[in-house]
Amino acid sequence: MPSLKDLRNRIASVKATQKITKAMQMVAAAKLRRAQSAAEAARPYAERMDNVLANVAGGVADNGPRLLMGTGANQTHLLVVCTAERGLCGAFNSSIARLAREKIAELLAQGKTVKIICVGKKGNDILRRLYDKNIIEFIDLRAFKQLGYENADAIAKNIISRFENGEFDVCTLFYSRFRSVIQQIPTALKLIPAEVPVSAAVTGPAATYEYEPEQDEILSTLLPRNISVQILRALLENTASFYGSQMSAMDSATRNAGEMIKKQTQKYNRSRQAMITKELIEIISGAEAL
Repeated sequence: MPSLKDLRNRIASVKATQKITKAMQMVAAAKLRRAQSAAEAARPYAERMDNVLANVAGGVADNGPRLLMGTGANQTHLLVVCTAERGLCGAFNSSIARLAREKIAELLAQGKTVKIICVGKKGNDILRRLYDKNIIEFIDLRAFKQLGYENADAIAKNIISRFENGEFDVCTLFYSRFRSVIQQIPTALKLIPAEVPVSAAVTGPAATYEYEPEQDEILSTLLPRNISVQILRALLENTASFYGSQMSAMDSATRNAGEMIKKQTQKYNRSRQAMITKELIEIISGAEAL
């Protein structure tokens, strides 16, 4: 049975931990507002980009840009897995990595070649346990002073360069889409070849458009930018999802610490009362013996 001093030290330790988790919860809540606003602000632009891409790509023949049509093969897959640099955020990182692992296992079972680019330290740490040989690059988000379009554009140019060099046929982006503080949805988005969204197609009477310059030339500029926009959106969604998940996790940790303090305090009081009672019994027994 632990001594009273051990119980006091344990209670003090849990109280110190509770202060830390409470502070982390408040910091995550403060940062979540700004991250959520940035993620929500990026959605209309990305959705409008899908609409424009659907309209322009709708009239392109089979010999369109390779970023749209692909290489014609489906053998080598590049998976870009975006996670966070830190933990203490519940199942945020593991849920993205789980979705990526399921996709990797599916592709390997089909005899495909899988290459992985990890954006974020935690995803790299999780995936390299099983697929260390498949990871071809690790991008450290801590190198970015402030997350912005230029960072997403640099990642996109790296992916496009590898595609033009014939390193892969299909590229899929993994991230977590922010819905609420308690719900983040792991998402897989195909970047190359570009998926023309069916929902973005214009409904109603067909209209004839004349493009200047030609559609292929427009797509040659639009498709690389669309990849950058989708990666930026994924990074912003990830940031909001991370802080939402961290706030929820730290709130649970704070409440669990409070319950532990309550139990340990009750145990301490009972042990102290038992010790006092034992001392009183010894004093009374000694007095009666005299």
